[in-house]
Amino acid sequence: MSVSLGWMATLPAQTAAVGKKRIVVLGDSISAGYGLDRDQAYPALLQKKMDAEGLPYEVVNAGVSGDTTAGGLRRIDWALGPKGADVLVIALGGNDGLRGVSPDQTEKNLTGIVAKARAKNPTIKILIAGMQMPDNLGPKYVEAFKAVFPKVSTAEKTDLLPYLLEGVGGDEKLNQPDRIHPTAEGQQKIADLVWAKLKALLPEVGN
Repeated sequence: MSVSLGWMATLPAQTAAVGKKRIVVLGDSISAGYGLDRDQAYPALLQKKMDAEGLPYEVVNAGVSGDTTAGGLRRIDWALGPKGADVLVIALGGNDGLRGVSPDQTEKNLTGIVAKARAKNPTIKILIAGMQMPDNLGPKYVEAFKAVFPKVSTAEKTDLLPYLLEGVGGDEKLNQPDRIHPTAEGQQKIADLVWAKLKALLPEVGN
């Protein structure tokens, strides 16, 4: 997957809109909305949900096509900005799996991202979105990879969305011809999944 730097334009001056808190989505091509208009990607759809409910949050899409957890670890400080963020969604790992990166290394990278985020803002709320690999990578690797995300979430006491592509991955109707990247409809389903978890982290939402 090619790397796009278009995301840089979405982070002007690293400051939130006046009076709004910041939610940063640190992700790869799924978050970036590969093959779609930027406003069809799930972070933009989350912003629409926030606006519809009158919630004081700005959703920053820090998704980069082709990125890995190692890349996320390198750029997390810049993505969060000088003051950090109020909420961080970590949606990385898919490219680690496709490249055969050791699950232990992915675990270390995710843990490092959490640590850097909390160093900027100790009260930041973090949601880790899990990923899964297809069976053709072998059962041992598939299970080890899948286990990384709940393991890090439990150890670091973050919230967890077990599988970012639940109900979307593997469905031809919800994915583009490459069978990897969601269609606009698939992105909507991802937004609904993330929102179900994310809203519980926002004190302004009655749960």
